[in-house]
Amino acid sequence: MSEITYVRGDATAPQGKGVKLIVHVCNDLGGWGKGFVLALSRRWPEPEAAYRRWHRERAGNDFVLGAAQFVQVGPRLWVANLIGQRGMRTGSKGVPVRYEAIDTALGAVAAKAVELGASVHMPRIGCGLAGGRWSRIEPLIGRRLIVPVTVYDHD
Repeated sequence: MSEITYVRGDATAPQGKGVKLIVHVCNDLGGWGKGFVLALSRRWPEPEAAYRRWHRERAGNDFVLGAAQFVQVGPRLWVANLIGQRGMRTGSKGVPVRYEAIDTALGAVAAKAVELGASVHMPRIGCGLAGGRWSRIEPLIGRRLIVPVTVYDHD
């Protein structure tokens, strides 16, 4: 069970020492252009390029809801692209967030964080454009991740 620390700041500039893994949620349509991904793309081109390639080549890979892709952006810094939302808009089928997919992808994050000896850093994933509720996501993080987790609330 993970202990979650909440701080004010920018999740693309994670605090602390050691290897860090920045986690965020993506959609299953290959769209990248609103929300937290803009902050990621301002710092590093690799996460967007990897995500778009992953989506483009999805017929031959694991690009599905619940999948996680890990992209190294620095010597001790990684970004995890989680496929945790169906589509991009709230409509007749509700909000895009898929809690089960986020839960599954967090399992992969847990394994990668242990492998790297990394702490995990994130905004309140799934709660922005995906329309999710933190009260549903926070317990998934606490249950799945067994490494230190820092959640950033941007000023």
